Amino acid sequence: MALLPRLVNLFFASRRKEIDHFMRHPDEVQARQLKFLLEKGADTLFGREHGLNSNASAKEFVSRIGLYDYDSFSGYVERVRRGERQVIWPEPVKWFAKSSGTTGAKSKYIPVTQRGLKESHMHGPYDIMVFYCHAYPNTHVMGGKMLTLGGSKRIEREGDKMFSGDLSAILIDNTPKWASWLRIPDRKTALIPDFDEKVRKICEVSAKQDVRSFTGVPSWNLVMLNRVLEYTGKSNMLEVWPRMELFVHGGMDFRPYFRQYERLFPSEGMHYMETYNASEGFFAIADRPGSNEMLLMLDYGIYYEFLPVSDLGDSSKVVPLEGVKPGVNYAMIITTSNGLWRYMIGDTVEFVSTDPYRIRITGRTRHYINAFGEEVVVGNAESAMLAACLATGAEVAEYTVAPIYMDGRSKGAHEWVVEFRCLPNDLGRFTEELDRALQNVNSDYEAKRFKDTTLCAPQVTVVAEGTFVRWLRKRGTVGGQYKVPRLYNDRTYADQLIAFNRNNS
Repeated sequence: MALLPRLVNLFFASRRKEIDHFMRHPDEVQARQLKFLLEKGADTLFGREHGLNSNASAKEFVSRIGLYDYDSFSGYVERVRRGERQVIWPEPVKWFAKSSGTTGAKSKYIPVTQRGLKESHMHGPYDIMVFYCHAYPNTHVMGGKMLTLGGSKRIEREGDKMFSGDLSAILIDNTPKWASWLRIPDRKTALIPDFDEKVRKICEVSAKQDVRSFTGVPSWNLVMLNRVLEYTGKSNMLEVWPRMELFVHGGMDFRPYFRQYERLFPSEGMHYMETYNASEGFFAIADRPGSNEMLLMLDYGIYYEFLPVSDLGDSSKVVPLEGVKPGVNYAMIITTSNGLWRYMIGDTVEFVSTDPYRIRITGRTRHYINAFGEEVVVGNAESAMLAACLATGAEVAEYTVAPIYMDGRSKGAHEWVVEFRCLPNDLGRFTEELDRALQNVNSDYEAKRFKDTTLCAPQVTVVAEGTFVRWLRKRGTVGGQYKVPRLYNDRTYADQLIAFNRNNS
């Protein structure tokens, strides 16, 4: 083993022992997280209102605090933004991660404390390297640059001592100066508000750099990478960055994009790692590169609970981590050192393993289609889309799905609004494969489709290449933080995209 990989692995050895410990003793580690959070919470307005104390058991904790989402918790957040102290966390809250959630939602201001930043948001990227270097002990990934394509909201002042912005902007603002030489672009370029201008500048500064890894949302990175190819005139990205070996991705299912990345990086030495990082915290990492199964990180100052999606609205069905079962679709509930208490972040996950606890993201609690009792979630749609693409040679850029409502005697259906990067060899077969695959992964959908009982075959509406980005640009929502929901239980997004495509084709 060369000197640099040997030194890197020695440096990470102690952290590997800590990770091994929480993998072997998850209940103990989670109990310790809760005790610490209760100790801190007791000295807050929220804690006094709910009778929190460090000696409370998990059952007492649950009995004293109901479930919150952003709407019900936002009153506490607004008090913090107005300058009140010790409302949700005893230490000052300096930052708020500003997130729109979906393209149509109002802005959310997620508190980010100094402890939460250190324990969760900044710890996740460190552990990515711990896992990667353990899996590939001879890697030289840390000998070059990492390219980060983040959001574009600059840090904005909130009162005298508080600030808000994209989580990526907050992380950039808090990255140690010594680490800046490892990453491109520079802070000024990373926060350029105009996405097209930012990508143009990244092309200029990155083409001559020794980039060995990059990170971000798969769809937006594809836009950037294709611009780099246009700028350099190269045929694939390894001609631009010959020592590239790692893409760290999150924000959406990577599988429909994998073949496009394979073409851009034609090498068996190129690796992919999925992460689960949100404004509310850094939650999970694929400790086995190439898998979409992620290890739940249990020592990041977060206490986890889970509510079966089938029981949404019934808080009595919430279970702690030790109560989860593989194969069940859960809404995730977190209590964190960012001052969030029994907070439903809106994401849904499925456990693929409980020894250790590994999860897969399945979607959002509000991003589903259940217009006819079919209960289709994002994970179902992604699996079906992947199967249809593989069967017909298609490559998808973006898509969204909406119900087609029953009208008179006509039955319902689903409409898939799809922007292809490479069209299927047979659109009719693509639609059939999509329908068949969705029936294979969702028994409720299969029952509704049986002999067209309730649902007719899906319709696929193809829009021109670039439609999704142009529509987002028109709305002023271009960049890594924004995406059209894969599924929506009404026709809000589908109708707007179809009309935009029609009027601009």
